[in-house]
Formats: sequence, C-alpha cells, structure tokens
Amino acid sequence: MTDKINEASEEKYLHGYSTEEQQRLYKQARFMENKIYSDIDFSTVTNLLEVGCGVGAQSEILLRRFPHLFLTGIDYSEKQISQAQKFLSEVPYAKDRFKLKQENAMDMSFSSQAEFDGAFLCWVLEHIPDPARVLSEVRRVLKPGSPIVITEVLNSSFFVEPYSPSVLQYWMRFNDLQYDMSGDPFVGAKLGNLLQSVGYQRITTEPKTFHLDSRNPAKRAEMIAYWTELLLSGLPQLLEAGYVDADLADKVKEEMHIVAKNPNAVFFYTFIQAKAFTA
Repeated sequence: MTDKINEASEEKYLHGYSTEEQQRLYKQARFMENKIYSDIDFSTVTNLLEVGCGVGAQSEILLRRFPHLFLTGIDYSEKQISQAQKFLSEVPYAKDRFKLKQENAMDMSFSSQAEFDGAFLCWVLEHIPDPARVLSEVRRVLKPGSPIVITEVLNSSFFVEPYSPSVLQYWMRFNDLQYDMSGDPFVGAKLGNLLQSVGYQRITTEPKTFHLDSRNPAKRAEMIAYWTELLLSGLPQLLEAGYVDADLADKVKEEMHIVAKNPNAVFFYTFIQAKAFTA
C-alpha cells in the first residue's frame, strides 16, 4: 500500500484533476457560496491574494462580490491554473482584474510585503503538508494590517441519518488517505493555533454548520446529492491505494440512496472559518 500512497501523493490532491472533478468544484463553490461569504468583508482590499485558486471557482465569486479588487490567484497545479484561466477569461466582470500563477504556497516567489493587502484561502490547507508554513508565507507577502480569511474542513463533524455504517467506514478511510497523502482533514479546528503560531493578530474562528432535516427538504435533498458526489470523487484513488474495495463502495452508494429517499433524513456538517490580520 505504501508505494501506491506515494504515487498518489505526487498529485497532492485526493480528488484528482479530472474534468468531472473540475466541474464538481464549480458546483461546490456555487452551492456553498452563501454560507462561506455571509460575513466576509473585503471592502478595504484592493489587491487580493487567493492561495490555492484551483479552477477559479472561488475567484469568480470574489470578483463578482467585490468589484473593486484585483485578484492574484496561485495554485500548485498547472492543469488547474490552465482551467481557471479559461474559465475566468469568459467572465465579463473578471476582464483585466486577475492574474494567475503557478506557485508553491509554502515557498512563494513574491517579495516581502508585496502589493497584496488581503488574502483568501478556501479548502486549501487540508491538502498541504505544512499549513503553518503557508500561513507564514502569506503573512510575509501581505502589507501590515491586511486581513486574511480562511475556510477549512472539519471532517469529523459529518453525520447522516438513517444510520449508515458503510458510509462512515468509507469516510474514515477517505480521511485516512488524506492524512497519508500529508494532508489534514481536521485542520479547520486548528486554525486559531496555526494563525497565532506565525504571528497573526485579532484572530477569530467561527463554526459554520449545515444542519438539514425535514424542515428544509429541498436543500436537504440538494446537499445529500452533492455529498454523494463528494464521497465518490475520492473513490478512484481510494481503490488504487487499497483503502477501500468495490464492495464497500457499492454499500456506500446504496446507503446514500436510502438516505436520499428517507423523508426523515438528516444531514449535518460543520466547517470552520477563521479571520485574522497581519501586524
């Protein structure tokens, strides 16, 4: 299993870079937009650094919601950068307002206290071996007094009703593989410590929860369908690395189908959003 883990780790992204995965990221961004951006204020930011911009899904939202700012997006994957460039080039309000670069977030090429006066990271640190180093690098290139907003996973919070033991078993194997690929599926809970350890100030953290039941059946159905896609997005690498087998995968599909059809189904998940400022 170790050799296969090492091969998978070269990608540094459990979900892979398929066209289907890229489309899932756009869907995810739109689906979770209101929850993520409900109280983000970049009104004072003119040059925003987005770390881990991926396919540009969050970039589009940032440019739309904050029409005064210029966005510099960086990502480790040239394939994702290429897709982001194509996508944003077709967005009218993004014209002349962004640039994208292939960069290692743990060792950025930008000069200290560059032109950036704000930073945004979303679903990024969970995939990076040394998140403190990334946050230190971001602080290095930000002007004094600049805000940073980080949104991250807390995968231990996931729950569905009816009870779905195969789904929970699969989810833990999903998280195990992410750990073995040098990621951290629980990094959201650690954001306060991470930010403090590298010198940020005025740090706040806020849990943001999806708790969907019979009171909102339409949103619940949408979330269960989306989460099923999320679970299965990691299946190829989980199978390749030997973390799950086809039998467990079939049971996961069956249980999620049962959840989707149950009139009393419950979905619960909490992620964490942290905000801070450079000194």
